[in-house]
Amino acid sequence: MTEEEILSEFRTANALLEGHFLLSSGRHSAHYLQCARVLMNPDRAARLANALAKKIPRELRNEIDLVVSPAMGGLIIGHEMGRALETDAIFLERPTGIFELRRGFDIVQGQKILLMEDVVTTGLSSKQAMAAVKAAGGHVVCAGSLVDRSAGTTKFDVPFHALISLNFPTYADDEVPAELAKVEIIKPGSRK
Repeated sequence: MTEEEILSEFRTANALLEGHFLLSSGRHSAHYLQCARVLMNPDRAARLANALAKKIPRELRNEIDLVVSPAMGGLIIGHEMGRALETDAIFLERPTGIFELRRGFDIVQGQKILLMEDVVTTGLSSKQAMAAVKAAGGHVVCAGSLVDRSAGTTKFDVPFHALISLNFPTYADDEVPAELAKVEIIKPGSRK
């Protein structure tokens, strides 16, 4: 898929929002990609996951034993990546603020993992999820996301593949431009 085809999928789903958003990273932005909306259609979710799977080199795709994603945001795309890669997909939760496996999910010692997110901005959640996978005995061989909001600046210790890389500016609390500060803040993510 081309970048324009991918953005068209977001526009069609009314998932490319404009306003003043407080991201789960704690940073502010005038743009928000609501991946839950773009993934609510199963056919669209499958198309996006298949396109992303094709971006992962074949030899790396063939190594992946399991897809793990952080809930809530990564749950649907993680499941669809499992389907695209023909492997199981499970998710991590953080009921007390720290990622953990629940619901009978487990990771076999040494299992090779694709850590799958919906959106990466700073990479903090992904790195926390990777630490949980490692603590459970897994070996993250690759990370992925539908959207890389860092436009390639976020780095991981493993190969990282995103379906689309965007550079919507984000701001710390003390950097928010005056025009944006006038707009009511919306916190659209799953973490309050």
